[in-house]
Amino acid sequence: MKLWLREAVKTTRKHLVEFLQVSISRAKSEIDVLLPGYTHLQRAQPIRWSHWIMCHATALLRDLQRLDQVADRANEMTLGSGALAGNPFGVDRDFLKSLLAFDRVTANSMDATMDRDFVVDFLYWASMTMTHLSRWAEDLILYTTKEFGFVKLADAYSTGSSLMPQKKNADSLELIRGKAGSAFGKLSGFMMSYKGLPSTYNKDLQEDKIAMFDTYDSMCEILQIACGVLSTLTVNEGQCKAALSPDMLATDLAYYLVRKGVPFREAHSLSGKCVAAAEEKSVSLSSLTMQDLKGISDKFGDDVTSVWDFENSVEQYTSTGGTAKASVSQQIKHMETLLANSSNS
Repeated sequence: MKLWLREAVKTTRKHLVEFLQVSISRAKSEIDVLLPGYTHLQRAQPIRWSHWIMCHATALLRDLQRLDQVADRANEMTLGSGALAGNPFGVDRDFLKSLLAFDRVTANSMDATMDRDFVVDFLYWASMTMTHLSRWAEDLILYTTKEFGFVKLADAYSTGSSLMPQKKNADSLELIRGKAGSAFGKLSGFMMSYKGLPSTYNKDLQEDKIAMFDTYDSMCEILQIACGVLSTLTVNEGQCKAALSPDMLATDLAYYLVRKGVPFREAHSLSGKCVAAAEEKSVSLSSLTMQDLKGISDKFGDDVTSVWDFENSVEQYTSTGGTAKASVSQQIKHMETLLANSSNS
């Protein structure tokens, strides 16, 4: 089982790296595209499309690192443990370990015959990876709807309705999202079998293969589909830009006041009053007059017009991990370095 898992990890890892490489490629080429960022599924602040891509790629990079840890922990040779007591014929386990390219031999023969931690590790890894892919898919499902219209899937990864000709359904993404639940079931199901066993081998442990093989097959399929979806989708830059609205710059208005020396708590309150004033007048936040703004705080000056620029907004987030162009480029470069180093190790 460990020999099989070692090869399975190599294949799965290759598919995951390919997805990350596609993510990097798209993040590089579409770094100038802006769109709304969301919290609570409500428009919050402007971000770069590339920042969104790297958000999910960062989570999946952790999954790649976690997969390497799974492979390392599983690379212990069980051979020579016997049924439970060990081997009485002086078998050189270290020699066998070298022949089979294991890093270590298991330390206790009783533990070795009952150990399926490496199975649980792989199933947990798959569950976490599918969780991240499911969240990625959910965002894209929303973005493909006419209510958002930010992206369009290639025909190869979407289907029409059996009844309504106008529909184009994101079936590939929905299946990724659905498969995540199946992975969780495999993990919890096997752990329920595993938890109550007495020491050493019991026949219940043969259930590990059903969970492992099915989860492995699903992971390979899902990662390849996800890679295909991301590499072929089309970004509607115009629709992304049109979805940006001045009310998303309310926080920027507070930042403006902070730069004028106003404590943030007070600035936040004053910005809220500006939002309320705009709502009361049924105008956009950027349409408030200087008189309106001065009536709320004398800190507002003619330079407040610089706030109503979405490019300026994203470019202020220059800290590590932020959505400014330089910050996103740094994230891309950092991931490229980590992938290069991991492939060489």
